[in-house]
Amino acid sequence: MRAVRLAPFLFPLLCLVLVGTAAAGWPYARVNASPAELATVLPFLTIALLAPSLVGALIAYRQPRNPIAWLMLVGAVSTAPVDGVVPAHAWALQWDRASWPLLYAWPVAVAYVFPDGRLLSRRWRPVVSVAAFCFVAFISLAMLDPSNFDPPDQATRSPLHGLHVPGVLDWIWVPLWFGILASLFVGAAAVRIRLRRAAGPARLQTLWLAWSASLIPLGLVWCGLLGLGGWWLGLPVPHVVDDALYPFLLAMEAAVALSIGVAVARYRLYAIETLINRTVVYATMTLALAATYASIAVVLGSVAGRGSAWVTAIATLAVALAFRPLRTRVQSTVDRRFDRQRYAGVRAVEEFEREVRDGRRAPEEIGDVVSRALGDPPAELVFWLPASRTYARASGELLAALADDGRARSDIVQEGESIATLLHSAELLERPRLLEGILGAAALSVEIARLRVEVRLQLQEVEASRARIVEAGYEERRRLERDLHDGAQQRLVSLGVQIRRMQRTLPAEARILGPALDSIVAEIGSAITDLRQIAAGVRPARLDDGLVAALRDLARTAPVPVDVDASVERLAASVEAAAYFVACEALTNAVKHASASTIAVHAHRENGTLLLTVADDGVGGAVERRGRGLAGLKDRVAAHGGELAITSPHGGGTRIEVALPCES
Repeated sequence: MRAVRLAPFLFPLLCLVLVGTAAAGWPYARVNASPAELATVLPFLTIALLAPSLVGALIAYRQPRNPIAWLMLVGAVSTAPVDGVVPAHAWALQWDRASWPLLYAWPVAVAYVFPDGRLLSRRWRPVVSVAAFCFVAFISLAMLDPSNFDPPDQATRSPLHGLHVPGVLDWIWVPLWFGILASLFVGAAAVRIRLRRAAGPARLQTLWLAWSASLIPLGLVWCGLLGLGGWWLGLPVPHVVDDALYPFLLAMEAAVALSIGVAVARYRLYAIETLINRTVVYATMTLALAATYASIAVVLGSVAGRGSAWVTAIATLAVALAFRPLRTRVQSTVDRRFDRQRYAGVRAVEEFEREVRDGRRAPEEIGDVVSRALGDPPAELVFWLPASRTYARASGELLAALADDGRARSDIVQEGESIATLLHSAELLERPRLLEGILGAAALSVEIARLRVEVRLQLQEVEASRARIVEAGYEERRRLERDLHDGAQQRLVSLGVQIRRMQRTLPAEARILGPALDSIVAEIGSAITDLRQIAAGVRPARLDDGLVAALRDLARTAPVPVDVDASVERLAASVEAAAYFVACEALTNAVKHASASTIAVHAHRENGTLLLTVADDGVGGAVERRGRGLAGLKDRVAAHGGELAITSPHGGGTRIEVALPCES
């Protein structure tokens, strides 16, 4: 097994030998170029041969049965003669000009099986067989070409010179050539199908191959333009364009190999989606701006003459003005075409923000919008509350700590501070562009939702604090009522009893003090009556028997007829006291200010709420004023989390409706 693992490294050694012989200028080796050009091409040649061989060897060392590794190894050695390292004799040159399809053979083969080493399905076997046949048949037919070699090898005669080639061979290479071309497009289709099917690591690996393989059609277009313009139509081709083709083809080989190596070993290390996006955007912009500049220069140059400074200035200004809108348009098009989920997700967030501005949706729904945009339904958004140093859900539920359930965490940052955390699937970390794009678009909505949650929690705390204050006040009133009843009142009663006892034991000559003592006892009785009224104002004693009993007792003491319709079981003492004092104030106002002749009081419980209504037939026109009785009633009811509504048209009586939460 160790020998099997080390065997792949013989291929890089063989490539090093071939490159070394070319560098040493071996008399029987050449690079189809002059010695000066050899020095320029040699670095590209070295990388083009060593990149696929080394990457293939490393993959084969770890995974000896991986077919991708052996395709790269065999491809590197088979393309060495094509790359120019060939013995300088006729048969070698014949092979050199016939085997150029091998430059594309191994990248296309890898495209069919990358990244798992298997075809998409068995139905692809005939496709691969046809592609292999076209490559082999084309190279075999090209080997039978008896024509002279191209410069600088025109002095060397073809070994098949004078061979009679049947006429059918003059055209049969055409369908084979188109078959090779079609195999490239089919390979691109295979990569595209894998991209649509793949997810997670497999998708990122395929993206690396797709990015580098995009150089292959560019090389074909380059070759096609040179062939059409220079070889067939005889148009002049700049030397720099012709000379750069060969290094480009070598760089293409190396780029495909290196991208495969990164995809297999370190696909998470680099943002390939961002790299592809930026490559397409700036390549498109470069072509569009160059075409714009050239078009303006040609049109205006035909009017003002070539070389005019103002023509150049106008063309440059037009390109500068078109840069920003063009980049926005191109970026949007590329995102929509190549990163559809991110594009659709960002648009969904922007549409949600518009609905929030229009009042159709609540900002707290941003968590559901983000999870749908990311395609991760279990994702959960929790808000960071700096005041309380804790997290909270959109519902207002506080979290002691974030759930440790294996989900990944991504912070949403606004102005350098974390405002929320998204708990999501760990697979989304492999698509940072998608995650960052959607979270960045949602940052403003998240901040608004966080502030609303924080304000709502603070209001709840204020209401709870107010309820505790009300409850404490009520308990304090009960304490005062007990103290008055059991303390001062009892002491006064005891003092009156003692005075009466002393009055009865006075001697006859001291009975003149009787009237004075009677007056003192009467004053004590009046003080006791006042204390009882004060105690009743603090907390009516009838509330000990419940709200219904207290309301009926209040109706009996009223100076006008009061109809009480109440069927309420016992409630919390503070709620009963609040309802009683509302009824007292409403009855007092009806008698004192409204000149009412009848008053109706209704009290019942419905769905956990005490509903109290006090209606009279008075003059109406009651208005809530700050510091007056009605405003005080409203504050008392609000302190219990309830609501108070006043309906009092002029001449139509007054109706006060109160709703007090009374859930136990």
